[in-house]
Amino acid sequence: MENQLLGVGSRVKHPAYGDGVVVRLHVAAYEVCFMQFGLKMVGKDYASWTVIEAIPAEAAVSFTEAEQSMMRILRTWLGFSPEAVPMGDRWNKGKLVLVPGDSGTQSKEVPIETFFHKIVMMRDRLRVLEQQINGHKKLDDEDKVNLQQYITRCYGSMTTFNLLFRNKEDYFVGESSGQ
Repeated sequence: MENQLLGVGSRVKHPAYGDGVVVRLHVAAYEVCFMQFGLKMVGKDYASWTVIEAIPAEAAVSFTEAEQSMMRILRTWLGFSPEAVPMGDRWNKGKLVLVPGDSGTQSKEVPIETFFHKIVMMRDRLRVLEQQINGHKKLDDEDKVNLQQYITRCYGSMTTFNLLFRNKEDYFVGESSGQ
C-alpha cells in the first residue's frame, strides 16, 4: 500500500511498536497510538509497517467517532469491555424467573443484572474470537470466512436478548440484519 495517505482511525502494525491506531495527521507524519508504547510519530513516507485497516484521510471523523473506534479496538485487543454496557432502565432491579415444567422441582430466580452481565461477557468474547480468527496467520481465507459466518450466526441466535440493552449500538446483529 505505497503512497497511501491514512486517515484518523486507520489500524497499523509496526515491526518494532506492534499494533497501533492513527490518531492525528501532521504535515509530514502520523501520530499513532501503539498498544504497548503509547503515542509515537511515524513519518508519512514510512513503508515498513502493515496497514491492517485503512481509513481514507479525506473522511471527516468527529472526536466521538474516534473515541468509539478506540473503544472497539481496545475491547478487541484487550479481550474485555473497557466500558460498562448499560442495561435498559425498565429492567433495573428486575429478576429472571425460571419455572420448570416438573411441578416437583423448585423455581429459580436470578437478578436480571447478573444475567445481563453474562450476556454482555458472551458478546464481548465472541467479538474477541472473531478478531482472533480474522488475524490468525495459519488459517486460509476460506477457513476465516467459514468461521466468521458461523460467528455471525451465533450473533443472530443471540438477538433475542437485544431487548435488555439500553443502546441500539450494543445489540447483537446477525446476517439477516446486514452484518
